[in-house]
Amino acid sequence: MEISVELTLSPLQDSFEPAIISFIKSLRASGLKVIENPLSTQVYGDYNAIMSLLTVEIKNAFELIDNGVLFIKIVKSDRRDYEPHF
Repeated sequence: MEISVELTLSPLQDSFEPAIISFIKSLRASGLKVIENPLSTQVYGDYNAIMSLLTVEIKNAFELIDNGVLFIKIVKSDRRDYEPHF
């Protein structure tokens, strides 16, 4: 099953960039389709591959920060080619 996942990692501390950069680099290294923008990161691919990756990488990201929030949206389809029609 193909899914699309949108992630927003928000460390609640002054030094937040290293944790975010590490998280995104780990996602990029996975071999899955990863697209970043200034507000979030999207990952596209197989459900099992993405969820296995996120289990490990969320834990790693949380170990790099004292406090933080991770927002996750999951869509049951591969939306990587979505283009608005308006």
